[in-house]
Amino acid sequence: MPALTLREVLALDPVRASEPELLAGEAALDRPVRWVHSSEVYEGANFLDGGELLLTNGFGLTDTAAEIRRRYVRELAARGASGLAVEIGRSLPTMPPEVTDEARRLGLPLLALHRVVPFVRITEAANRAIVARGLSGRSVVRPWGDDHTAALLADLADRAALNQPEVEARSALAGFHPGPGARLIGVSVHGAHEVSSVDRAVRLLGGASVLRAAFPGDVLALLALPGAVSGDPIRAVQEAFRTAADPGLTVAVGHVVDASSGWLRWSDTLRAARTTLELALTVPAAEPAAPEGPLVTSARALALERELTRGGVDANRDRLARLVQHALGPLLAWEAAHPSDLVRTLEVHLRHGCSPTRTAALLHIGRQSLYQRLERIESLLGLEIDDPDLLGELLAAVCAHRVVRGMGAAQVRGLRTVA
Repeated sequence: MPALTLREVLALDPVRASEPELLAGEAALDRPVRWVHSSEVYEGANFLDGGELLLTNGFGLTDTAAEIRRRYVRELAARGASGLAVEIGRSLPTMPPEVTDEARRLGLPLLALHRVVPFVRITEAANRAIVARGLSGRSVVRPWGDDHTAALLADLADRAALNQPEVEARSALAGFHPGPGARLIGVSVHGAHEVSSVDRAVRLLGGASVLRAAFPGDVLALLALPGAVSGDPIRAVQEAFRTAADPGLTVAVGHVVDASSGWLRWSDTLRAARTTLELALTVPAAEPAAPEGPLVTSARALALERELTRGGVDANRDRLARLVQHALGPLLAWEAAHPSDLVRTLEVHLRHGCSPTRTAALLHIGRQSLYQRLERIESLLGLEIDDPDLLGELLAAVCAHRVVRGMGAAQVRGLRTVA
């Protein structure tokens, strides 16, 4: 059976409920759709592998120059996207004419969605239909293998309507048998086209089992670590992926949950890994990254970012701006007039327990230079950095500043992180 087409995706109930209007690309409605994503960042085109339908609520298309909008459409077409669907009405009153013109010129299907339907409903319905079509299209003499595993992982990650006996039966069919006392950890890998990095990490962990599958541009995995293994399981998984994952990949590790805690908890760790991956891809890191190798992070490492962006940056933008200005106003005014790295220095220092040795090493500066920066920060803010009563507010403020500044105006309005 052939792959699901864009025309068939448009016939799905959640998509029809959004009242889609085709503005361009009618001749390409029968092209296959490999997956449906939602993203608001302009760089989202770089994360596509071809064949994806991209959903956007339009935040990233407001207050930008016409040529930037045209370039956005060109980049999507160059990456082989199957189409672009834009929500009209809330942030974007009408479709920008240059977007329509460029889509028509390139033959890229462009949809205006005139009613608000949560994107999660659209992506869940479409991607489940895509997976189901892939399963039904295979010969019954072939093993289910990764296809069945992909369907189960997608259902868990999207918190589809499941029950414990069903999850256990489908896990067993996929060869996933967490033993007594096993601890489960969700992992999401961006940039990988196959599961070899996950398999190598599992071998390094020794005794771990895994449920894993490759999706367009990403790999999703649920690792089961034996309960008898001592030490910090999150750190162990991160170290395994730092060794096993290819350079350029981004790896996000979720929470630890007991295998016996039920399928909703299995879903929680997978969703935490996916949310963390989105943040890792869209929010600049707090500290200097390793020059080579993969970027490996965890839900707990980005816990503050997750809380600050709960519900989306745009929904919290004013609150974050007030927090930043209240706590860091004089420091920001100084940086605006004197090129420096004081805010970043403050955040690295706070994140590492105000240790001068660790901070200086991470920033690649001498301790004397660090002391001069810290004295300048304290002088500008009129406070002592290591005052316990101030640590929480200052750390939240520098993190919020990094989130907002790093995204840029268009990206800030588009981040849709939901923990």
